[in-house]
Amino acid sequence: MKLVLVLDNIRSCYNVGAILRTAEGFGVNEVVLSGYTPRVHDITLLPHLRNKLDREIHKTALGAEDMLKIISSTDLKTDLKNYKKHGWQVVGLENNINSNKLVYLGTSNYRNRLSNNVVLILGEEVNGIDKSLYDLIDIFLEIPMKGKKESFNVSVAAGIAVYAIMEA
Repeated sequence: MKLVLVLDNIRSCYNVGAILRTAEGFGVNEVVLSGYTPRVHDITLLPHLRNKLDREIHKTALGAEDMLKIISSTDLKTDLKNYKKHGWQVVGLENNINSNKLVYLGTSNYRNRLSNNVVLILGEEVNGIDKSLYDLIDIFLEIPMKGKKESFNVSVAAGIAVYAIMEA
């Protein structure tokens, strides 16, 4: 199983760092940062801003940010189309949507719906994946909730989903 993780419009440096640490721990092949997701080692920023973001991301990444292949995307739609053209399946981690492409993690059929090369998109903490990307997504995965809350923190959800995909 090969996995590319896309962090699109993730606001929190701490969530980014935690996701990078999880990605490294599970052997994710590469991480794509897009939208307004804070970049690590971003040479386009003034040094004092770059250093501030690097310090904040490092607090939860704990060095994983230097162990992963991390790509910055300026045109996610084009990048996703290129992955698809090269045989990658685009999967969105989402909740509370009504779609015939929706598969629940933990059910017997979710494994059968995944290919060996998966691009997993994680969207913005509150609003989820940008709706303009929905047409490029082959399937949506949802983590079934047992309690009263409707969702997990994005970094926690990333860990659950990455584990489930890598073990599929």
